[in-house]
Amino acid sequence: MRTYLKVGLFGLFLALVLVACTSEETETTTTTTSPPPTTTTTTAPMTGPEVEIPFLTLWEGSAHADSTAEAFNHWNEDDPPVIPTYCAKCHSAAGFEDFLGLDGSAFGSVDADQPVGTVITCTACHNDATLKMDSVVMPSGVELTGLGREARCMQCHQGRAWKGTVDEAVADMDEDTVSEDLGFINIHYFAAAATKYGTIAKGGYEYDGKTYDSFFTHVEGYTSCVDCHDSHSLEVKVDECTACHTDVTTVEDLRNVRMPGSLVDYDGDGDMSEGIAAEIEGVQAKLYAAIQAYANEKSGTPIVYDPHAYPYFFIDTNANGEVDEGEAAFPNKYNAWTPRLLKAAYNYQVSIKDPGGYAHGGKYLIQLVVDSTEDLNSVLSSPVAMEGVHRIDHGHFAGSEEAFRHWDEDGAVPASCSTCHSDAGLPLFLSEGVSISQPPANGFLCSTCHNDLSTWDRYEVASVTFPSGAVIDSGDPNMNLCMTCHQGRSSAGTVDAATAGIGDDTVSDSLRFINIHYFAAGATIFGSEVQGAYQYPGKTYVGRFAHVPSFNTCTSCHDEHALEVKVDNCSMCHDGVATEKDLHTIRVSEADFDGDGDATEGIYGEIDTMRDALYAAIQAYAADTAGADPIVYDSHSYPYFFIDDGNGTVDPGEAIYPNRYATWTPRLLRAAYNYQYAMKDPGAFAHNAKYVIQVLYDSIADLGGSTAGMIRP
Repeated sequence: MRTYLKVGLFGLFLALVLVACTSEETETTTTTTSPPPTTTTTTAPMTGPEVEIPFLTLWEGSAHADSTAEAFNHWNEDDPPVIPTYCAKCHSAAGFEDFLGLDGSAFGSVDADQPVGTVITCTACHNDATLKMDSVVMPSGVELTGLGREARCMQCHQGRAWKGTVDEAVADMDEDTVSEDLGFINIHYFAAAATKYGTIAKGGYEYDGKTYDSFFTHVEGYTSCVDCHDSHSLEVKVDECTACHTDVTTVEDLRNVRMPGSLVDYDGDGDMSEGIAAEIEGVQAKLYAAIQAYANEKSGTPIVYDPHAYPYFFIDTNANGEVDEGEAAFPNKYNAWTPRLLKAAYNYQVSIKDPGGYAHGGKYLIQLVVDSTEDLNSVLSSPVAMEGVHRIDHGHFAGSEEAFRHWDEDGAVPASCSTCHSDAGLPLFLSEGVSISQPPANGFLCSTCHNDLSTWDRYEVASVTFPSGAVIDSGDPNMNLCMTCHQGRSSAGTVDAATAGIGDDTVSDSLRFINIHYFAAGATIFGSEVQGAYQYPGKTYVGRFAHVPSFNTCTSCHDEHALEVKVDNCSMCHDGVATEKDLHTIRVSEADFDGDGDATEGIYGEIDTMRDALYAAIQAYAADTAGADPIVYDSHSYPYFFIDDGNGTVDPGEAIYPNRYATWTPRLLRAAYNYQYAMKDPGAFAHNAKYVIQVLYDSIADLGGSTAGMIRP
């Protein structure tokens, strides 16, 4: 705050000095040449100490000081030559000061046109209002708070439109019908804040039913505009980037950067060594091809794009797919818009007009562009090839997915979830042994698992306490680190505590479904040692599945960033395994566990059949138990079990929270818990197949289902 105060007071002092100088004018001559009008001022010699303006040279070389730029001269030919109120906020110093209320007007709006030919001066950003500014309202109406100095930058670098702008323009129109009421909608230029805040700001056109990346955090200390850009020259602080990106020596080199978490080929060109900037360009090319194909086939008017000529999209008069001389002119602007085409063109422009988008929020732009291409493809007779294209990263870095977006409306990830569903929760838990609420994250950061970003050492975890209370040391600190989260959230003891004192077949309104949670691989691997599944009294269950000595930890079998199985290693022992899907064919036992007569199928198939048998037994039990409703299961909808209309399948409107299943008995709850357990560890067949088969077998038997022909390991 002291730094801001000094700068702010200096700005105020500078303004007073300028006013004082103006008051000493002895002669003023105004020329009438237009545009722009210029003022020549002769002043009396100044007395007293010379004032040295800090950072003046840096500012003079910046775009904010370029008096010849289009941004400050676009309106010179207008009559009268003024910057209109809806542009003046960001295209003149006086307009920004009007917006701030420094002229005595209300904060938040510009009340008057402003003269052309002005630039962004010191006092525009350094004054009493900006000193206190800490928030910004985006075009979507979302207010971003707690910004500090970058609030000044984001007042202008936020764009002029958002998803709602497009939706309002196309409301009640057929997606593929040309409308003369439609014109191109422009996000505007350098909307870095919209890119950076992703789905929070909704600067891009986000398609209904899709999820999108959120605020791009980067790394601690480099999350704001002024962390990465010099606030006066506006240049990127490249010398500071080199601390992590050792191959970077120029701004252009930043285009080649991609992080270890970016382990998918976004544009499908087979090159996963190129930088994120190139990945964006790859998907942009596909979208542009789809835009042109759609315009030809559906709109009936060929289209071309020129990033340097307003309004950017024009009629391709000779249908050659290129911008020829005379085509990129306003009278030839594109005029055959449909809602579907307008949405895609808007997103194309969003991705083009933030030239630093690859660093501000590259994955958000990729998602917008890929979704637009797929939407156009859905109605094209010859869709643009999208094979190999990826719109999201692997799990830990998939910021658009439910594991990280679930709490957006709440504004915080609660303490009970933040250890594994935020970027800062795990380090806090490992260092302090506590969890507190955390801001929603956009996936994990490097610092989530690495406690030293120079050596890339991971946090050392000596042991893991499971929900059952069992304390496990796998013998490998890296595996222990993984199991801190991949252990589930409940255990056999959780179920026993919930059902205590209730008759096995008595419906009780005190019972609720208990969820093991997702990817509880650690619980499966250690089996009876941690009792992640419900283990029936009087039965014995296998413990840790050791596999083979060289491949018995999480990171020996999975890539620690991509999380994918290292299939090449599996093929050394398992013939015929070339892809991850081939792993489903592996078996090392001749027993026909599921009793279907096929003892050659992979162990995955044995488990799959027994899961189906358990689900059938669950539905039969519910149907035959007095007071219990018919039941159905949906693996993608919380809380997974719902009241059925009696037809045995999930119909539209059934898999919703108000229709959640509520007539549980202890026996039904135990079986449903184990069914969910077997569903939510998709790698259970490799993690500990015998443990899962034992659990499924006992659940079927306890419900009274048939286990004829099945073999319990």
